[in-house]
Amino acid sequence: MTYYVPRGGLPGQDQLTTDRAVFTEAYAVLPRGTMRDIVTSRFPHWDDTRAWVLARPLSGFAETFSQYVVEVGPGGGSDRPDDAPRAEAVLFVVDGTPTLSLAGADHELRPGSYAYLPPGVDWRLRNGSAATATFHWIRKAYQAVDDVDAPEPLVTHEDDVALQPMPGTDAWGTQRFVDPDDVRHDMHVNIVTFEPGGAIPFPETHVMEHGLYVLEGKAVYLLNKDWVEVQAGDFMWLRAFCPQACYAGGPGRFRYLLYKDVNRHARLLP
Repeated sequence: MTYYVPRGGLPGQDQLTTDRAVFTEAYAVLPRGTMRDIVTSRFPHWDDTRAWVLARPLSGFAETFSQYVVEVGPGGGSDRPDDAPRAEAVLFVVDGTPTLSLAGADHELRPGSYAYLPPGVDWRLRNGSAATATFHWIRKAYQAVDDVDAPEPLVTHEDDVALQPMPGTDAWGTQRFVDPDDVRHDMHVNIVTFEPGGAIPFPETHVMEHGLYVLEGKAVYLLNKDWVEVQAGDFMWLRAFCPQACYAGGPGRFRYLLYKDVNRHARLLP
């Protein structure tokens, strides 16, 4: 598998400033060129670690999740990774071999590894190698429901998750890491793949918020009323009901990591 990995740096003074970055009332696009050294963040209790914060809850926009690309240097990591007791998380590794300690067991991760971390679980992450390790970290405040247990921890790899074609086509499919009918889960993080020529053939318009990070390839994506070119390393952030569609013209596959909130009633009060 191929996964785009940001490396930071800073453009020279001879480079053009203009890029495809845009923030609108319905969507945002953060091209890979925006992920530079000077826009990284540091987190408490993380050693030799920096992160590109791609999304965070904003009132009136996408409100349910945050998403980071986290780069951990050799020997870095954290024994106290998250200070939010209600936070659940998904980690998806795109580079390196970090070790995830989860509920007393160690898991050697590699590119393509996926971990679901329920709220309140004890976890740590360390990079014991001589190279950097990079992973996506998607966080959400878990919405507990009476008489519905929280999900268990899960560690798997995308090689072990079958691609499920969409009805009527082999050109567009999804790798679902958890059962979509399991209402214990209030978020899904999947990988969507388009073969060259594949398309979403109608403007999806729905209540789920989205974060889409392009892992591989390029395509044109409909965001509200605009067709936008996107490529590996770009991030798209969609609020609820933003129309979306896609056409993947090739020459290779187009793949992205997709977040969406699911399986809960809409909140009627703050």
